[in-house]
Amino acid sequence: MIRSLWTAATGLQAQQLNIDVISNNLANVNTSGFKYSRASFQDLLYANMRPAGSETAQTGAAVPAGIQLGHGVKPVAVTKEFTQGSAIPTSEDAFNVDLFISGQGFFQIERPDGTIAYTRDGHFTIDKDGNMVTADGLQLVGGRSVKQQNDIAVMIESSGIIKRVDSKNLQSQVSQIQLANFVNPAGLTAIGNNLFVESQASGTPITSNADENGMGSLKQHVVEQSNVNMVSEMVEMIATQRAYEIGTKSIQTADSMLSLVAQLKR
Repeated sequence: MIRSLWTAATGLQAQQLNIDVISNNLANVNTSGFKYSRASFQDLLYANMRPAGSETAQTGAAVPAGIQLGHGVKPVAVTKEFTQGSAIPTSEDAFNVDLFISGQGFFQIERPDGTIAYTRDGHFTIDKDGNMVTADGLQLVGGRSVKQQNDIAVMIESSGIIKRVDSKNLQSQVSQIQLANFVNPAGLTAIGNNLFVESQASGTPITSNADENGMGSLKQHVVEQSNVNMVSEMVEMIATQRAYEIGTKSIQTADSMLSLVAQLKR
């Protein structure tokens, strides 16, 4: 009977983790470039009370099925799903440098310590030095000095080539945006602020110009929406809540049965 209490408790802990993951997904439904997470679970060890194929004492024949009692469930992973989000148009302003990756790849962002982080969030602005930066002021690799004082527009082609348009309406190429990709993007480590860093599980980054070598193409004046499906998340949340309730019922039932045993001598 004690086994059932602890088994049910593992189920409650698993469902609590699941609801935490779902809550984070729903909280970021409007976060540009956000990728939803999914929790994965495995069953725990089994008590092998009678192995399958063992011989019976009465006949010596092998039993076709044994007796195994499980000890519950455990979480094993919370993985990001890197399916593409919807494209959301933004302003058509001449200096709007919002970017959308249609296909695979990540923008490369230079962090203050010189290391590179990766993101699908293409909401960029131009800082006082003419560099393309994130909302936190971190510079996009390949987005240096894209604007000068007398320019009238900044154009970014699908291949990642950045061109300035000066006051005489003359275009000049100033930079080239390269994207990065990984053999296992799900192995990237999320560090917040819409950024990821590589890990041993993700592998080392593979870089290439946009629209080349399997990398996605770029589209200016567009950003990528979160890939969270609110309907699916709400259904998953309801199912998780019901599973949690069933787990509490299991504990209550086991407690009632133990209470009956405790009252046998009364």
